[in-house]
Amino acid sequence: MSKKDKAEEVAPDEIVNNVTEDVTENTEAPAEEVVELSVEEQLQQDLAKEKDKFLRLFAEFENYKKRTSKERMDLFKTAGQEIIVSMLPVIDDFDRAMKEISKSEDKELVTGVELIQNKFTGALKTKGLQEIEVLQGDAFNADVHEAITQIPAPEEKLKGKIIDVIEKGFTLGDKIIRHPKVVVGN
Repeated sequence: MSKKDKAEEVAPDEIVNNVTEDVTENTEAPAEEVVELSVEEQLQQDLAKEKDKFLRLFAEFENYKKRTSKERMDLFKTAGQEIIVSMLPVIDDFDRAMKEISKSEDKELVTGVELIQNKFTGALKTKGLQEIEVLQGDAFNADVHEAITQIPAPEEKLKGKIIDVIEKGFTLGDKIIRHPKVVVGN
């Protein structure tokens, strides 16, 4: 081999070694430039980090308490909703019975059934049940009322208004559990 060939063989190895040394020097340089913190400064930084973690954890826990408390209150408000909804047809039956019994001449029967109806509806009212008041001539509101059918309005002023109430509506707390079923004039 000639000297020229040997020089060409050595040159790539030397280049690799030089590059490796440059990389090593460059990676070590930043480590030397890092300023050493005193023990007191390091402890203060650690304390600040821990305070931040604590405050975030505390805020998260407070939000959790508020959320679960709100969910619990909502649950208590509507805990008996299923039972109360199942009792609504009984209220309707009492109303129909009172209409028919009031035609009777037996006043004691009317008074007795009326007392039972009042006691039953009073017990449901104590649990938060409220009747939605709907009168003939009220404006139809699709958010509150359920239109069963539309009929020609007997008077011009009843167009778009409620003509008849087929079934009462009820709320439990602030929530509508049954929309009043109405007939609307067009």
